[in-house]
Amino acid sequence: MPSKIRKSAVSARKSKNKKEDFYSDMESVAESDKKEDVLLTPPSGMGSLAEYGHPDDILPMVLTSATQELFGCRADEDVTGDNPYKLLRKDDIVQDMKTRAAVSDFSPVKQIVLDYPEDEILLVFDSDFTYGQSFYLVLTPEAKERILGLPSPALEAGDEEAVEDEVSEVFVQKSPEPQPWISLGSELEIEGESVTESRSKLSYRFSRIRREFGAPVHFSDRNVADAKDGFIECTPYQDPNFSIKQMERHCGVQAISTVQSSSTQTQWKYPKNMCTQYEPREFSEEEKERLLQSENLKNFINSVASRFDIAIQQNEIMDVFFDDLKALSEEDSGFGGKTDTHLKEYQSFTDLNYSKEKTISDIKWHPTINGVIAVAMTERVSFEERIDHSTKLLLNPSLILFWSFSDPINPQLLLECPDDVFAFEFCPSDPNIIVGGCMNGQVVLWDISAHSERLLGMQAGSGKNTSVNAHAFKDFEEKRESETPVVRYSAVSAIENSHKAPITDVQWLPETFEVTRMGVPVENNNNVCVQLVTCAPDCCVMFWDIRASQRVTPVTDRKQRVDEKILENPHGVPETFRHLDLIWKPLVRVALPKIDNSGEYSPLKFSLEDNSCDSHTGSNADRAHLHAERSEVAPEYGLLRAPSAKTLKPLEDINTKLYVGTEEGGLVYTDWKLEKDNDTGRLHSTKPTHCFNVHDGPVNTVRRSPFFKDIVLTVGGWTFAIWKEGVTVGPVMRSSCSQEMCTVGYWSQSRPAVFFIGTEDGNVEVWDLLEKSHEPSQVQNVSPVKITCIKPCIVSSKQHLLAASDELGTLHILEIPWTLRRPSSNEKLSMSKYFEKDVDRLLYFSKRKKMQAQEKRHMEAEEIRKKTEAIVPEKSLEQMEQEISKEYDDYCSLEEAILRDMALPSDTLNSTSDLSLFFLQSSSHTHAHMHTYTHNRTL
Repeated sequence: MPSKIRKSAVSARKSKNKKEDFYSDMESVAESDKKEDVLLTPPSGMGSLAEYGHPDDILPMVLTSATQELFGCRADEDVTGDNPYKLLRKDDIVQDMKTRAAVSDFSPVKQIVLDYPEDEILLVFDSDFTYGQSFYLVLTPEAKERILGLPSPALEAGDEEAVEDEVSEVFVQKSPEPQPWISLGSELEIEGESVTESRSKLSYRFSRIRREFGAPVHFSDRNVADAKDGFIECTPYQDPNFSIKQMERHCGVQAISTVQSSSTQTQWKYPKNMCTQYEPREFSEEEKERLLQSENLKNFINSVASRFDIAIQQNEIMDVFFDDLKALSEEDSGFGGKTDTHLKEYQSFTDLNYSKEKTISDIKWHPTINGVIAVAMTERVSFEERIDHSTKLLLNPSLILFWSFSDPINPQLLLECPDDVFAFEFCPSDPNIIVGGCMNGQVVLWDISAHSERLLGMQAGSGKNTSVNAHAFKDFEEKRESETPVVRYSAVSAIENSHKAPITDVQWLPETFEVTRMGVPVENNNNVCVQLVTCAPDCCVMFWDIRASQRVTPVTDRKQRVDEKILENPHGVPETFRHLDLIWKPLVRVALPKIDNSGEYSPLKFSLEDNSCDSHTGSNADRAHLHAERSEVAPEYGLLRAPSAKTLKPLEDINTKLYVGTEEGGLVYTDWKLEKDNDTGRLHSTKPTHCFNVHDGPVNTVRRSPFFKDIVLTVGGWTFAIWKEGVTVGPVMRSSCSQEMCTVGYWSQSRPAVFFIGTEDGNVEVWDLLEKSHEPSQVQNVSPVKITCIKPCIVSSKQHLLAASDELGTLHILEIPWTLRRPSSNEKLSMSKYFEKDVDRLLYFSKRKKMQAQEKRHMEAEEIRKKTEAIVPEKSLEQMEQEISKEYDDYCSLEEAILRDMALPSDTLNSTSDLSLFFLQSSSHTHAHMHTYTHNRTL
């Protein structure tokens, strides 16, 4: 660096003009290494660079973000202050000027670019705004060589020698000369810290009599008092100093039984064709008669008859078909047994192009094909970042990826989405029909019928059908095509009639019924799923119908349909839902008004009673077989027409209530039926029946148990809760606040007592209510970032998988161990009793709270009554004496009347008079005590 500055000074001294001196300084500095930071400042007495303009061979420019993105020269990303140079192809600049004409940033230098003799033009990023703009374009090859530091013409002889002399003076390197050691006292500190022996070592010698070696050991009792320190304490508690837990231990055990091959039959050296004829060996009639009449047989029967009776009675009492070995293995394989109880990593999927800087918002296993799973990829950006980088996001379309175990590197199918999809679902009647909810509030439909053979693993051109039942994991090793097809969506809803917020949940209505415009369930004559439900935080739940209205006339002529498809559908999009594209409107809109005050709830997730997972607990092979039977009679969706509601029969046994999880952490129980206003006659949504504010964060999961239709699992914030439909006093079970936020939850598809919870720190918690209810049975880390989705799948009776996705866009496939997929005996009955017991507990506590509140109100009312009640004045002493005298006179009159009626002699009357006198004296004595008590109370 000093050489460069000195060289600039030499050039400046030999120049005549200040302005020329300054530019010569800049050129000399540019010839140096571009990685070094050189501060270009004008000489003293000069102003800033802006005052002198710029050299004639460069041109300052302003490049827009679109031009920077197009030519790969984004400021502070592609070009920086340390690496400011970018070579642009002349042909690319000419093509940009032809394409964008006057809009192009290079249009002012069009003629200079055309006359440029070389193929590459130098563009420099001016981070310090030396020439007033952020970029400048080098217009001549000589200036490009000068700026890039290429070999330049030789300097004048005198200048070059002067510069070399000055450089040699600055950069003279001398070898270091050895200097004598000067002690500063550090060696004393080192000696003080070192350990030295201060005394001589002790030596001990242990000896034993030779004849005692190998002698037998004799144990005997002894008195503790006879020997010193003979008392040995046996503490009644565990000493923590001697209970060290061994965290990990490596050991090798070989437990293989000895194998021995042996044979019991004679070797077959000479094979021959032979035949044998035999007949059963039986007793003759005389022998049978003799044995039946023998005394030995009679004695034997009499001796064993009692034992036969006992055996027959035991067979009547006990279950002879009970498998003891099966029960023994189930007992041995529980938690704490020798079998493996942890989730194992089976497979993982990620893509460098489609998963980069994206997260997985939803995952779904293919309903009928084993080993195929679909994931929805969304941008991992905030709302503000999405607005700032909207142009960049348009260049990266949103996709749904189909992964297969046969190819864990390349996705098998791509579904193009109009916007990021947060929820999608396969149609239960036809897995080739997929519905999704977009971030902009639109509902989108796909038809992947043309690519179903690719997902099934059929070889192109083979013409052989692969049975779905035989499609197991052994077929996953088949080779697939390298190119991944992209499927465009068939229809999308009208933006003005869609949700006003991102769709967070979508579900198909069961094929057993459909809903009219008033929300009334009616019979479904098509016996296929034709309606779906969506929800979004815009405070409403919408019902959609995928059939065309009666006014749309179907095109039955096949030739006409093909011609129209060629003319109007150049992208080859299936015509299944052409009648819905951009004109699709919701059938029913259900609002969620608040119960207590004005306003509405913001739904995130919902659950219908008839949308439980009872039909999904089987394997993919069973569902594929059921779908194959239905597909023989199911009509095409493009030919279905929505019938009139007047011709359909209403269904009374359909439950129209649904649970809705809100953005505020509440659980709303409401009815989707619409009511008619008596005054205006308009249809409006009813107010929810109940609202429970349990969770301390947005509800991300509302999932019904696959074994109990009335049991619902909700997850939100740092807690989860289990609810029973019909119980209005609160959740049946509520967890305590965990250390990490709960992001998702899902029930096990094979065990009624097990469910999985995903957390923000990348763990998957396994809860087994039969084992523990206050903490998870096991916690396993899957990813370093939070878990976004969980979805189990039953591949076969011997293999269950759990799909878990994380925020980085990686899909992890875990294998569920035998203990978590094999239910214990009567587990469903035990869980049913468990829930009933918790319901009784809730009702008891609810009644107890009501009684306590009622007693509290009575006590408060009694205290108020006592405070407001008038105080009765106490009786005086004279009034009390008069009352007693009156009572005594009445008693004497009654006594005299009774004695006269009994005709007793006069002495009896005198004795009774004495008794009366005694009673009077006793009454006076009692009165005196009462008077004293009254006086003390008054004081």
